[in-house]
Amino acid sequence: MNQFQRPLSRREMLGICKCGFGSLAMLGMFGSLLPSCSGVEAGKNQLLDHLGAGPIPPGFVPRAKNIIFLYMDGGISQVDSFDPKPRLTKENGEDPAKKFKMDATQFGDTGKILKSPWEFNRYGESGMEISELFPHIGSCADDLALVRSMVSNFPEHTNANYFLHTGSGLQGRPSMGAWVNYGLGSENSNLPGYVVLDGGLIPPGGLDNFKNGFLPAAYQASLLRAGTEPLANIKPLDSIAGIQEEKLAFLKKRDAHLLQSLEGNDAIEAAISNYELAYKMQSSIPELTEFKEESAATKKLYGLDSPDPNTRNYAAQCLLARRLVERGVRFIELTCPDIGGNADRWDQHSNLKDGHERNAHAVDQPIAGLLKDLKMRGLLDETLVVFSGEFGRTPFAQGTDGRDHNPSAFSMWMAGAGIKGGTIYGTTDDYGYRVIDKPVTIHDLHATMLHLLGIDHKQLTFRFGGRDFRLTDVHGNIVKDILA
Repeated sequence: MNQFQRPLSRREMLGICKCGFGSLAMLGMFGSLLPSCSGVEAGKNQLLDHLGAGPIPPGFVPRAKNIIFLYMDGGISQVDSFDPKPRLTKENGEDPAKKFKMDATQFGDTGKILKSPWEFNRYGESGMEISELFPHIGSCADDLALVRSMVSNFPEHTNANYFLHTGSGLQGRPSMGAWVNYGLGSENSNLPGYVVLDGGLIPPGGLDNFKNGFLPAAYQASLLRAGTEPLANIKPLDSIAGIQEEKLAFLKKRDAHLLQSLEGNDAIEAAISNYELAYKMQSSIPELTEFKEESAATKKLYGLDSPDPNTRNYAAQCLLARRLVERGVRFIELTCPDIGGNADRWDQHSNLKDGHERNAHAVDQPIAGLLKDLKMRGLLDETLVVFSGEFGRTPFAQGTDGRDHNPSAFSMWMAGAGIKGGTIYGTTDDYGYRVIDKPVTIHDLHATMLHLLGIDHKQLTFRFGGRDFRLTDVHGNIVKDILA
């Protein structure tokens, strides 16, 4: 049967006509690149960059080359961590309905005003007040820009997670890491540009928090684990030297023939790219995840010698994140360890004291170790570190010893490239319930992150379904007051 007895796709039609108007279309698409280059070879190289063959230059001078996103899954309580509220102590046990107008809560189990079980201490020359939950992070206070006025649009984990990661509360949009990977590409041909480190918990909303959405499939996250088996099937099964290379050469030949016949099908292009990257990762990943060359002092700094297995888990993630940054990976996200028991993530609807203490103990020393190690190595000047959950928690109790979800106010911080350390931005009311000054939205956060990478968030777009989409949708303002 003649293959052309079926209707032709647009790509196949252009392939048949490529010596005619198809060439004119390509010239119109990419001809504007050529005048800025010196000679034909330079034009060819820039075109290859835009097709994903290499890193794409930022739109303007960037402050950051990489981002490490410390995702605090579940919604850490702002009034117990980074936003002290003495009034909660003064009015502990009183009826909140008599003090302020209350929003509907996620579970409707409203108790009394609940003071923080922890004291707050001042740290650094800035005198930043941070809970005793985080003494190690507190020692880095003068490197932090603390935003106490974050707001979200969603009070439920799944939608709030999608919103934090993709800028939309709906499933299916590209994650911020995928946008960064799409916008800048990877600086290391042997490693993916976007990596998520699996600490043991997949957040509500699942892996769609880390997907490529409508962007080409090559831009989605690669999940790695710190340890002896960072990636499934990373070790070649063929023990005889050369067999795997011969198989790959054969597959490459067949894939190239298929790709040529289909004139650049995205799914096939992505599959070929992923196969080739997987082969390169077989040699680079084992070396990356082995910490043999790290000194005993470095391992101790991160907490790899801690008696707490959850601290060791997160310490390994943080150390691996630093090693990924050294190798040019653009966007690295760390997920929470599974600490077990009743302490599910930071989502303490009950048993607040035990749950927050165990979660904080798992991440506090490793995060401070990461910041100090990056700084000692001169990497913090070009690495943006972001610490945030999807929303905050109420200043009154759920039941007697928990806190419900609160999207109306929460805290996050940034450190590193382009950030003004020792800064506090935004204010909540006396109860830490609502933002009253300088609210910062998720879109503002994304715009600021992209800005520090040298990307104009309004210009990073992708046409899908007849319109141009971007990470910040039609919103977002750069939070300039926290920038150095």
